[in-house]
Amino acid sequence: MTINLTLRIWRQPGPDAPGAFRTYQSGPLSTDLSFLEMLDLLNERLSLAGEEPVAFDHDCGEGICGTCGAVVNGRPHGPVERTTLCQLHLRHFNDGDTLIIEPFRARAFRIEKDLVVDRSALERIIQAGGYVSVNTGSAPEANTIPVPQPTAEAAMSSAECIGCGACVAACPNGAAMLFTGAKVSQLALLPQGQPERTRRALDMLRAMDGLGFGNCGNERECEAACPKSISIRNIARLNREFLRASFFSEEE
Repeated sequence: MTINLTLRIWRQPGPDAPGAFRTYQSGPLSTDLSFLEMLDLLNERLSLAGEEPVAFDHDCGEGICGTCGAVVNGRPHGPVERTTLCQLHLRHFNDGDTLIIEPFRARAFRIEKDLVVDRSALERIIQAGGYVSVNTGSAPEANTIPVPQPTAEAAMSSAECIGCGACVAACPNGAAMLFTGAKVSQLALLPQGQPERTRRALDMLRAMDGLGFGNCGNERECEAACPKSISIRNIARLNREFLRASFFSEEE
């Protein structure tokens, strides 16, 4: 089965250059194609016509790396829930649809070109404390550190965050609370994360604020846009970790 789509794509030659939407006709496309394959075919046509291809982020194509991302008709990663842009297929659209495609927009995300966005601010939040730095030695036998099954499952659910930035793009305030909450939670829940628990919460939240991210407005757009269904319970846990760290921190 084939469909024809009208594509209104944000084109911006550089970070400091003005941008605008440009309209393209897709031509007949198989509904088996992925969204990024559609952009690849469009770029082939543009290159043959001597035009500048559309720049967009991509890598694994399997929905696990968090590299891809764009807003499609107002929704990060498109209209299908729990799906990354690279796993979005054209069978979810109808013949004759118009797709408005634009980059993730947030104060902390700089548009580099077209749909390519600098999301390194998320990495800098991780660098501020989203790790375990103590020397753990070789891997211990699994049963020597008892972790209740519900706790282990909660930690693993938080660790599923791929850092794509959809939560930031969906939030009216451009907040990274869901991302930061997931990264704090996955370590706060486990014994290995306890030695640096206090410093981690303070340092990551300070980094988040300093990078220009907004605060949570409890609207839950982040949870709805997340391709891995990260729960806003992680935001509640982040707030509790911050309050705990504020009371027990040795800093003046």
